[in-house]
Amino acid sequence: MRIDRLGDLGEAPAVLRAIGHGAAGRGLAPPAALIGDWFGSRAVIAPTVEVAAVASSRAFDVPTGAGEAVGGGWFGYLSYPDPGGDGRGPRIPEAAGGWSDCVLRQDLDGRWWYESLTGAAIPDWVLDSLATPTTACPVEIAWEAPDRGVHRRGVLSCLEAIADGEVYQACVCTRFRGRLTAGAALDFFVDAVQRLSPSRAAFVAGGWGAVASLSPELFLRRRGDAVTSSPIKGTLPRDADPAALRTSVKDVAENIMIVDLVRNDLGRVADVGTVSVTELLAIRPAPGVWHLVSTVAARVGVDVPMATVADATFPPASVTGTPKTRARQLLTGWEPYRRGVYCGTVGLASPAAGCELNVAIRTVEFDAAGGAVLGVGGGITADSDPDREWDECLHKAAPIVGLAARAQDRVVELAP
Repeated sequence: MRIDRLGDLGEAPAVLRAIGHGAAGRGLAPPAALIGDWFGSRAVIAPTVEVAAVASSRAFDVPTGAGEAVGGGWFGYLSYPDPGGDGRGPRIPEAAGGWSDCVLRQDLDGRWWYESLTGAAIPDWVLDSLATPTTACPVEIAWEAPDRGVHRRGVLSCLEAIADGEVYQACVCTRFRGRLTAGAALDFFVDAVQRLSPSRAAFVAGGWGAVASLSPELFLRRRGDAVTSSPIKGTLPRDADPAALRTSVKDVAENIMIVDLVRNDLGRVADVGTVSVTELLAIRPAPGVWHLVSTVAARVGVDVPMATVADATFPPASVTGTPKTRARQLLTGWEPYRRGVYCGTVGLASPAAGCELNVAIRTVEFDAAGGAVLGVGGGITADSDPDREWDECLHKAAPIVGLAARAQDRVVELAP
């Protein structure tokens, strides 16, 4: 492992923009980036990564360490596995990723470091890129509003299934479609991170398109034999009183049901007696909303492959329902479109530092032609109101697509 101190390079979005421009100008593959709360750092950026399609079973299949330095590893994503009601295939590869032997890492004090698993020195082109001034590129995405009627029918069907005892809770989703008309996916990601400061932001791209995740949610963190998951359930708009989350029967029930599901999922691979809830019903801010967040911890033997852990826990509990298998089956009929990367996961598996994965919510999926898809949804319980669930979807999407909902008639308007 080689570690060189680079000092103060500025904020992570600006560094990522500079590296991205430098890679593009030299015909190199784009960078991959994790920005927010990742590996005890503010940012981890791989200068150039060939991100290509892989079998889903190979995603993040890397022995994971427990060191402080990251050094490099496998950056990529894994899509939500289930089809939509229309039966169509994926828009981009179901899983994709690539290896980087080195990273730029910003620590919690704002200092930047160059780390290399192989001991190689920082490439000259990276230093040149960091020293070259860059300007922000304007980004425009023409968004189309989702179909409220389809979402309402899904929510009502879910309420019927709850009344019939088939499920206790399920996450019913809708989607916005758009087209990138100015700028590039990396420009969108940089701009969004600067504006929103999401805690689990991630970016990967290749010839197939790009994934720009502005997630606030941790799916899995694995360091040595320690595994944690922090499901989010319970949402209020940012201008509401966050204390109301803790007094909401619906939001508290929604969170606790998913905590139990995470405990069950981790219990399938954890050492007996090691699963515990270390944080319950904490109120946390996220772009445009307040959330209830809980944390479940467990011990999983270092000899257990990451693929086995993924089989036990994926897709994330917070975006499925309880019981998980039946909720997934029903959701395929309630949602007409494949979720894709949305509700899957994006992250990094490092042989030096471990594996960290987000829940790919607030995530825009770009295809090679510039088509964009943003999924949004929420957990439905017996106390859910279809109109309020629709509003929750709009609140979650608003910081990303710039939409507004007129409360008096609930008509969605896209900002100019």
